[in-house]
Amino acid sequence: MYTSESIQSSTRGKIGSTSRILVVEDEELIQEMLALALEEEGFSVISAADGQSAVEYFQSCEAKSGEPAFDLIILDVMLPYVNGLDICRLLRHQGNPVPILILSAKGSETDRVLGLEVGADDYLTKPFSMRELVARCRALLRRQRLITSPQIQVLTHKTVSLNPQECRVLVRGEEVNLSPKEFRLLELFMNYPRRVWSREQLLDQIWGPEFVGDSKTVDVHIRWLREKLEDDPSHPEYIVTVRGFGYRFG
Repeated sequence: MYTSESIQSSTRGKIGSTSRILVVEDEELIQEMLALALEEEGFSVISAADGQSAVEYFQSCEAKSGEPAFDLIILDVMLPYVNGLDICRLLRHQGNPVPILILSAKGSETDRVLGLEVGADDYLTKPFSMRELVARCRALLRRQRLITSPQIQVLTHKTVSLNPQECRVLVRGEEVNLSPKEFRLLELFMNYPRRVWSREQLLDQIWGPEFVGDSKTVDVHIRWLREKLEDDPSHPEYIVTVRGFGYRFG
Protein backbone atom coordinates (compact mmCIF):
# COMPACT_ATOMS: atom_id res chain seq x y z
CA MET A 1 0.00 0.00 0.00
CA TYR A 2 1.06 3.59 -0.48
CA THR A 3 0.84 4.88 3.08
CA SER A 4 2.82 7.41 5.03
CA GLU A 5 4.10 4.59 7.26
CA SER A 6 5.49 2.63 4.34
CA ILE A 7 7.86 5.41 3.23
CA GLN A 8 9.52 5.93 6.59
CA SER A 9 13.10 4.71 6.41
CA SER A 10 16.40 4.75 8.22
CA THR A 11 19.00 7.36 7.36
CA ARG A 12 21.83 4.84 7.90
CA GLY A 13 23.88 3.34 5.05
CA LYS A 14 22.80 5.67 2.29
CA ILE A 15 24.14 3.95 -0.80
CA GLY A 16 22.11 6.38 -2.90
CA SER A 17 23.87 9.54 -1.76
CA THR A 18 25.35 10.10 -5.24
CA SER A 19 22.93 8.02 -7.31
CA ARG A 20 20.54 9.69 -9.74
CA ILE A 21 17.15 8.11 -10.32
CA LEU A 22 14.59 8.94 -12.99
CA VAL A 23 11.04 8.16 -11.88
CA VAL A 24 8.57 7.83 -14.76
CA GLU A 25 5.06 7.62 -13.33
CA ASP A 26 1.86 9.30 -14.52
CA GLU A 27 -0.10 8.96 -11.27
CA GLU A 28 0.76 12.12 -9.39
CA LEU A 29 0.30 10.71 -5.87
CA ILE A 30 2.51 7.67 -6.54
CA GLN A 31 5.11 9.84 -8.24
CA GLU A 32 5.31 12.17 -5.24
CA MET A 33 5.53 9.32 -2.74
CA LEU A 34 8.26 7.60 -4.75
CA ALA A 35 10.28 10.82 -4.91
CA LEU A 36 9.83 11.45 -1.19
CA ALA A 37 10.86 7.93 -0.16
CA LEU A 38 13.94 7.92 -2.42
CA GLU A 39 15.07 11.42 -1.48
CA GLU A 40 14.84 10.48 2.21
CA GLU A 41 17.36 7.75 1.41
CA GLY A 42 19.74 10.27 -0.15
CA PHE A 43 18.99 9.62 -3.83
CA SER A 44 18.75 12.46 -6.33
CA VAL A 45 15.37 12.12 -8.04
CA ILE A 46 13.97 13.54 -11.27
CA SER A 47 10.35 12.78 -12.19
CA ALA A 48 8.49 12.56 -15.49
CA ALA A 49 4.76 12.07 -16.00
CA ASP A 50 4.74 10.55 -19.51
CA GLY A 51 6.91 8.37 -21.69
CA GLN A 52 7.76 10.91 -24.36
CA SER A 53 8.99 13.50 -21.85
CA ALA A 54 11.08 10.83 -20.12
CA VAL A 55 12.82 9.75 -23.33
CA GLU A 56 13.49 13.33 -24.42
CA TYR A 57 14.82 14.35 -21.01
CA PHE A 58 16.97 11.24 -20.69
CA GLN A 59 18.56 11.66 -24.12
CA SER A 60 19.10 15.40 -23.76
CA CYS A 61 20.89 14.91 -20.44
CA GLU A 62 23.19 12.29 -21.95
CA ALA A 63 23.92 14.46 -24.97
CA LYS A 64 24.94 17.41 -22.77
CA SER A 65 27.12 15.53 -20.31
CA GLY A 66 28.43 12.73 -22.52
CA GLU A 67 27.86 10.40 -19.59
CA PRO A 68 24.91 8.25 -18.47
CA ALA A 69 22.16 10.61 -17.38
CA PHE A 70 20.89 8.39 -14.57
CA ASP A 71 22.07 5.47 -12.48
CA LEU A 72 18.59 3.88 -12.35
CA ILE A 73 15.17 4.27 -13.97
CA ILE A 74 11.93 3.43 -12.19
CA LEU A 75 9.46 2.95 -15.00
CA ASP A 76 5.69 2.56 -14.95
CA VAL A 77 4.29 0.44 -17.79
CA MET A 78 1.03 2.27 -18.56
CA LEU A 79 2.20 5.73 -19.58
CA PRO A 80 0.78 8.39 -21.93
CA TYR A 81 2.34 8.74 -25.41
CA VAL A 82 5.08 6.10 -25.04
CA ASN A 83 4.54 3.13 -22.75
CA GLY A 84 7.15 1.75 -20.39
CA LEU A 85 7.88 -1.40 -22.36
CA ASP A 86 8.64 0.61 -25.50
CA ILE A 87 10.97 2.90 -23.52
CA CYS A 88 12.76 -0.17 -22.20
CA ARG A 89 13.09 -1.63 -25.71
CA LEU A 90 14.43 1.69 -27.04
CA LEU A 91 17.10 2.05 -24.39
CA ARG A 92 18.31 -1.52 -24.80
CA HIS A 93 18.30 -1.18 -28.61
CA GLN A 94 20.56 1.85 -28.17
CA GLY A 95 22.87 -0.25 -26.00
CA ASN A 96 22.12 1.71 -22.85
CA PRO A 97 22.90 -0.47 -19.79
CA VAL A 98 21.12 1.70 -17.18
CA PRO A 99 19.28 -0.53 -14.66
CA ILE A 100 15.50 -0.43 -15.10
CA LEU A 101 12.92 -1.29 -12.45
CA ILE A 102 9.45 -1.69 -13.90
CA LEU A 103 6.33 -0.85 -11.88
CA SER A 104 3.02 -2.25 -13.03
CA ALA A 105 -0.47 -3.10 -11.84
CA LYS A 106 -0.23 -6.13 -14.16
CA GLY A 107 1.15 -8.91 -12.02
CA SER A 108 0.63 -12.05 -14.06
CA GLU A 109 3.58 -14.29 -14.87
CA THR A 110 3.23 -13.43 -18.57
CA ASP A 111 3.44 -9.69 -17.84
CA ARG A 112 6.46 -10.08 -15.57
CA VAL A 113 8.28 -12.28 -18.09
CA LEU A 114 7.52 -9.81 -20.90
CA GLY A 115 8.91 -6.92 -18.88
CA LEU A 116 12.14 -8.78 -18.17
CA GLU A 117 12.49 -10.00 -21.74
CA VAL A 118 12.30 -6.49 -23.22
CA GLY A 119 15.24 -5.49 -21.03
CA ALA A 120 14.07 -4.62 -17.52
CA ASP A 121 16.29 -5.71 -14.65
CA ASP A 122 13.50 -6.07 -12.09
CA TYR A 123 9.70 -6.00 -11.97
CA LEU A 124 7.59 -4.83 -9.03
CA THR A 125 3.82 -5.24 -8.96
CA LYS A 126 1.50 -2.55 -7.58
CA PRO A 127 0.63 -2.11 -4.79
CA PHE A 128 4.03 -2.39 -3.12
CA SER A 129 5.74 -1.15 0.02
CA MET A 130 8.21 1.68 -0.31
CA ARG A 131 10.64 -0.26 1.87
CA GLU A 132 10.73 -3.07 -0.70
CA LEU A 133 11.10 -0.61 -3.57
CA VAL A 134 14.07 1.10 -1.88
CA ALA A 135 15.68 -2.29 -1.17
CA ARG A 136 15.30 -3.31 -4.82
CA CYS A 137 16.83 -0.01 -5.94
CA ARG A 138 19.82 -0.57 -3.68
CA ALA A 139 20.29 -4.11 -5.00
CA LEU A 140 20.19 -2.96 -8.64
CA LEU A 141 22.70 -0.18 -7.96
CA ARG A 142 25.07 -2.55 -6.15
CA ARG A 143 24.90 -5.00 -9.03
CA GLN A 144 25.56 -2.27 -11.59
CA ARG A 145 28.56 -0.96 -9.66
CA LEU A 146 30.09 -4.42 -9.54
CA ILE A 147 29.68 -4.71 -13.31
CA THR A 148 30.95 -1.25 -14.23
CA SER A 149 33.70 -0.94 -11.64
CA PRO A 150 35.74 -4.13 -11.70
CA GLN A 151 38.47 -4.38 -9.13
CA ILE A 152 42.00 -4.24 -10.52
CA GLN A 153 44.09 -6.90 -8.81
CA VAL A 154 47.79 -6.08 -8.83
CA LEU A 155 50.03 -9.05 -8.01
CA THR A 156 52.89 -8.14 -5.68
CA HIS A 157 55.84 -10.05 -4.21
CA LYS A 158 58.65 -8.20 -2.45
CA THR A 159 59.89 -5.60 -4.98
CA VAL A 160 58.01 -7.04 -8.00
CA SER A 161 54.47 -5.95 -8.92
CA LEU A 162 52.45 -7.06 -11.94
CA ASN A 163 49.29 -5.38 -13.25
CA PRO A 164 47.44 -7.93 -15.48
CA GLN A 165 45.04 -5.40 -17.01
CA GLU A 166 47.74 -2.90 -17.99
CA CYS A 167 50.35 -5.57 -18.83
CA ARG A 168 52.90 -3.67 -16.74
CA VAL A 169 55.61 -4.98 -14.44
CA LEU A 170 57.52 -2.89 -11.92
CA VAL A 171 60.75 -4.09 -10.32
CA ARG A 172 62.04 -1.99 -7.44
CA GLY A 173 59.74 0.80 -8.58
CA GLU A 174 60.95 0.85 -12.18
CA GLU A 175 59.03 -0.50 -15.17
CA VAL A 176 60.61 -3.38 -17.05
CA ASN A 177 59.75 -4.51 -20.56
CA LEU A 178 58.79 -8.16 -20.88
CA SER A 179 57.95 -10.15 -23.98
CA PRO A 180 54.43 -11.67 -24.05
CA LYS A 181 55.78 -15.11 -23.08
CA GLU A 182 57.87 -13.65 -20.26
CA PHE A 183 54.88 -11.70 -18.98
CA ARG A 184 52.62 -14.76 -19.01
CA LEU A 185 55.27 -16.84 -17.26
CA LEU A 186 55.66 -14.26 -14.52
CA GLU A 187 51.88 -13.87 -14.16
CA LEU A 188 51.48 -17.64 -13.80
CA PHE A 189 54.26 -17.82 -11.20
CA MET A 190 52.84 -14.91 -9.19
CA ASN A 191 49.33 -16.33 -9.23
CA TYR A 192 50.66 -19.57 -7.73
CA PRO A 193 53.54 -18.63 -5.44
CA ARG A 194 55.64 -21.51 -4.07
CA ARG A 195 54.10 -23.98 -6.51
CA VAL A 196 56.62 -26.05 -8.44
CA TRP A 197 56.08 -26.22 -12.22
CA SER A 198 57.76 -28.74 -14.49
CA ARG A 199 58.96 -27.72 -17.94
CA GLU A 200 56.14 -29.75 -19.50
CA GLN A 201 53.51 -27.99 -17.36
CA LEU A 202 54.89 -24.56 -18.25
CA LEU A 203 54.94 -25.44 -21.94
CA ASP A 204 51.30 -26.55 -21.71
CA GLN A 205 50.21 -23.42 -19.79
CA ILE A 206 52.14 -20.77 -21.73
CA TRP A 207 52.91 -22.21 -25.16
CA GLY A 208 49.84 -24.43 -25.40
CA PRO A 209 49.38 -28.18 -25.92
CA GLU A 210 49.96 -27.80 -29.67
CA PHE A 211 53.52 -26.51 -29.16
CA VAL A 212 56.12 -28.51 -31.09
CA GLY A 213 59.69 -27.84 -30.06
CA ASP A 214 62.39 -28.31 -27.46
CA SER A 215 61.43 -28.03 -23.79
CA LYS A 216 64.70 -26.12 -23.35
CA THR A 217 62.83 -23.06 -24.59
CA VAL A 218 61.40 -22.83 -21.06
CA ASP A 219 64.92 -22.60 -19.62
CA VAL A 220 65.81 -19.86 -22.08
CA HIS A 221 62.78 -17.75 -21.15
CA ILE A 222 63.40 -18.32 -17.45
CA ARG A 223 66.97 -17.06 -17.90
CA TRP A 224 65.75 -13.94 -19.72
CA LEU A 225 63.14 -13.32 -17.03
CA ARG A 226 65.69 -13.66 -14.25
CA GLU A 227 67.94 -11.11 -15.94
CA LYS A 228 65.11 -8.58 -15.72
CA LEU A 229 63.94 -9.40 -12.18
CA GLU A 230 66.88 -10.52 -10.12
CA ASP A 231 69.65 -8.49 -8.50
CA ASP A 232 71.94 -11.44 -9.13
CA PRO A 233 70.52 -13.79 -11.81
CA SER A 234 73.08 -16.47 -10.88
CA HIS A 235 71.62 -16.58 -7.36
CA PRO A 236 67.89 -15.96 -7.96
CA GLU A 237 65.51 -15.11 -5.12
CA TYR A 238 62.32 -14.92 -7.21
CA ILE A 239 62.39 -17.73 -9.78
CA VAL A 240 64.08 -20.63 -8.09
CA THR A 241 65.19 -23.91 -9.67
CA VAL A 242 63.93 -27.02 -7.86
CA ARG A 243 66.35 -29.67 -9.07
CA GLY A 244 64.72 -32.70 -10.63
CA PHE A 245 61.29 -31.04 -10.66
CA GLY A 246 61.22 -27.62 -12.29
CA TYR A 247 60.75 -24.01 -11.15
CA ARG A 248 58.87 -22.13 -8.46
CA PHE A 249 58.32 -18.47 -7.64
CA GLY A 250 59.35 -17.20 -4.21
